[in-house]
Amino acid sequence: MRKFRGPLGKSACVIGLMAAVSGANAQVVERKLIKKIPPEYPAVLKEHRIHGIVRLSVIVKADGSVKDIVVIGGNPALVEASVKAVKQWKYAPMDRETTVEVTIQFDPNAS
Repeated sequence: MRKFRGPLGKSACVIGLMAAVSGANAQVVERKLIKKIPPEYPAVLKEHRIHGIVRLSVIVKADGSVKDIVVIGGNPALVEASVKAVKQWKYAPMDRETTVEVTIQFDPNAS
């Protein structure tokens, strides 16, 4: 997995969690989010009013902790802050590992 470093600024608005897909049957599974840390908006990007989204595929262990994150797409300048925050998220335990797709939106006008 890629390591991320760099200065971070104020928080961003997280718009949501999407349905999860897991297993060979591609069964749609809802995974309840218990602990959600908002990403920090990189100060320089917020000052320059740079906005965007980041889409992540998050592999969640059976115990609810984040195992791995794969960047699906979005603004590369906002990836580091997104990954750093999502690594700290905690989901409800389940009997198996699942994959959750997460979309994070950065908006300099949001409080």
